[in-house]
Amino acid sequence: MGLFFGSPQGGMDIEEVAEKTPELIFKEEIDIFEGIKDSQALRMADNLGFKGPLQQQAAEQIKRLYHLFLKVDATQVEVNPFGETPEGQVVCFDAKINFDDNAEFRQKEIFAMDDTSETDPIENEANSYDLKYIGMDGNIACFVNGAGLAMATCDIIDLHGGKPANFLDLGGGVKESQVYQAFKLLTADPKVEAILVNIFGGIVNCAIIANGITKACRELELKVPLVVRLEGTNVHEAKRILAESGLPITSANDLDDAARKAVASIAKN
Repeated sequence: MGLFFGSPQGGMDIEEVAEKTPELIFKEEIDIFEGIKDSQALRMADNLGFKGPLQQQAAEQIKRLYHLFLKVDATQVEVNPFGETPEGQVVCFDAKINFDDNAEFRQKEIFAMDDTSETDPIENEANSYDLKYIGMDGNIACFVNGAGLAMATCDIIDLHGGKPANFLDLGGGVKESQVYQAFKLLTADPKVEAILVNIFGGIVNCAIIANGITKACRELELKVPLVVRLEGTNVHEAKRILAESGLPITSANDLDDAARKAVASIAKN
């Protein structure tokens, strides 16, 4: 199911419109198999304030926007403003398009235009290793697999009085080398005072994570406290690897325990 929404309050942030005049936001749910219907496009054009012959013209533009959305594998197509020229032409005056990273293999021309000069250099480096990294302002580095788990980890650190330094999603098809590179990125941030590893091994093999952790700790000579919570596939072997490593790694039983220990480790220093 797709969602098409618009407002006649052009030129304003949609968040501001939603807060002050929510009745001026109009929505159309689009069945992804049927596509956008003529009636939906016309109704949206009418709600946006287009009248007479302009309504049909606007509806055609709306349908084209939907087809563009599908063609380029977009996650969002935002047009603001969408209006009329003095000559009576309906025009998308400005637009922003977000693309699905997973579709890069079939949208090579689009992704080749990506200008990484304005992106955080650490994020660029993380992308080169298929790691999803977002820098934040805290001091506890989060090393997690899965976006949902990463967000939950950031939240629970905050709940226990700590501040996450980043959002780092390892993903599913992880390799030992990625674990090493992830640690290298995390320790390069001078704000990081502790690292929390929270891995739920469904697709991920926990033993691979454990081997990557021990290798990274030794080669990078890790100086900050490290708290590790592992669960799932091959977890017993993973815990054995960590326990026999001789490294100062603090194990945690669950996410809550891990967050408490990570926050406490900073308080001790």
